Amino acid sequence: MKILITGADGMLGSDLNRVLNENHEVMPTDIPSLDITDINQVENIISSYKPNIVINSAAYTNVDECESNSKLAYEINSFAPKNLAIVCDKYNSKLIHISTDYVFNGENDKPYVESDKTEPINVYGETKLKAEELIRNTFDNYVILRTSWLYGLNGNNFVKTMVELSESHDEISVVDDQRGSPTYTHDLAIAILELLENDLNGTYHLTNSGNCTWFDFAKNIFEIANVDVDLKPVATDEFPRPAKRPKYSVLNNGKWKNDGLTPLRNYKNALNDYLTVLLKLV
Repeated sequence: MKILITGADGMLGSDLNRVLNENHEVMPTDIPSLDITDINQVENIISSYKPNIVINSAAYTNVDECESNSKLAYEINSFAPKNLAIVCDKYNSKLIHISTDYVFNGENDKPYVESDKTEPINVYGETKLKAEELIRNTFDNYVILRTSWLYGLNGNNFVKTMVELSESHDEISVVDDQRGSPTYTHDLAIAILELLENDLNGTYHLTNSGNCTWFDFAKNIFEIANVDVDLKPVATDEFPRPAKRPKYSVLNNGKWKNDGLTPLRNYKNALNDYLTVLLKLV
């Protein structure tokens, strides 16, 4: 298959490029080769390359900055995906769009299923939800893949931050009242490869299995990395940030499994593999 990846220089995009290149013809794009906010550029690229699949992993992911740069956040996270949907529809390409657990308000007491009410509590979540709505209203040949708490080798993430902080701090405070499922972008890329080989449409939740708080996750990181640091659990209120975070954003992966796709392994096993690679690089 011919696959076009947007945001290919990013954390997930770079893993997608590596994984999909083994079996498919891949065209990785990112700024400046493709500005997805410009529909003319989108059409020029897609009309000339004629991909079977377009995977949109491009996004404005700085959750706090989205609060003060909402116009830009909507341009990149909402209206650019609509551009992709319009052009994909015109040239018979399937669109796989990466979305987020932040479309939910975090008030659930059990993992969210795809049909649960969406009610984002920050601008980032609002822009990602808007993209979902625009894609669904444009055509039917899409998969919206909601995932959460991503980390990978390319780009900044929570795991790298914890490892770096431990090198200069004896004590680290981490919030212990936000719960989700950390997801390794390499695992997600492998799952998307499987998705490509199945003719499925619609909305899916996909994360590594298991869930934890950020404090739990930090504890796991330091245990695996064999780092001795005094880790302090704190409440979100003690660390006010511009954007609110959902308290509970665990996603139920049941639909993915029920449709015959392989569930992702436990986040702790994925973290172990990631740190094995990461610690050799630092």
